[in-house]
Amino acid sequence: MKARLPEGYGKGGAGNLQQLARQAQKLQENMDQVSAELEAKEYSATSGGNAVKVTVTGKMEVKSISIQPEVVDPEDVEMLSDLIIAAVNEALRAAATEKSEQMEKLSGGLNIPGMF
Repeated sequence: MKARLPEGYGKGGAGNLQQLARQAQKLQENMDQVSAELEAKEYSATSGGNAVKVTVTGKMEVKSISIQPEVVDPEDVEMLSDLIIAAVNEALRAAATEKSEQMEKLSGGLNIPGMF
């Protein structure tokens, strides 16, 4: 019994590899562009009913922290620390989530190690 191969199988060889390489290069270019755009964006989050506001960049760097004077209590510095940590973590989570979603859209859901 002869095995049947799909129509067109084995045709084009190097041409198919070149096309695949071009597609991979285009995907990489698109990902680089989106990554640069995301790094330029800013993400903000608040905690404690807007008592603390943190802004981070898409590069996962803290750009600013604003603290309302009424939450600065020398007797309870730990609460202020907790509010800052909560706002920083939320802003970083927002930046990471958007990057992951954008890269997933570009890659068509492929899990490409090291890409995001």
